[in-house]
Amino acid sequence: MGYSIDNPLRRMIHRPEKMLAPYLKPGMTAMDLGAGFGMFTIAMAELVGPTGKVIAVDLQEKMLAEMKRRAKKQGVIDRIQPVLCKPDDLLIKDQVGFVLTMWMLHEVREPKKFLNQLKDCLKPESRFLIVEPKYHVSQDQFQKILALAEQVGLKKIETPKIRISMAALLGLAA
Repeated sequence: MGYSIDNPLRRMIHRPEKMLAPYLKPGMTAMDLGAGFGMFTIAMAELVGPTGKVIAVDLQEKMLAEMKRRAKKQGVIDRIQPVLCKPDDLLIKDQVGFVLTMWMLHEVREPKKFLNQLKDCLKPESRFLIVEPKYHVSQDQFQKILALAEQVGLKKIETPKIRISMAALLGLAA
């Protein structure tokens, strides 16, 4: 599926640099959960610059290997920390300023547990961008994801407009 998700047509619809620029600053530590082939990871690495870091998390070693190959080709591999997670454990203890889940949260077996682990990685001022595909996730399913996020201590800050997707920007609840 990786090649069907990361392709030139999709890059015309979802321009990672433009989509993520409002949330990433040079020197930040960010996380791409479900990094796949690195379409968003590489853009994040460019946006955080040489003093920043992107933690690229995926369940599949093949995905991370291809992401590393592409990141090396783009000259940003030194800013990326690949993490091969487990289905029930992100294996991340770092504190990050931004987290992206792009078209993947609906695939998680235990979303509440996942969101709790993710929340533990957030700094007080951090932001978490959830993006889910409209053609695959219903509005009702998306609202259930947001309700689970609220249950674990995250609050919706805004509703970004992202093509063919539903999205929410979250932060830690006060």
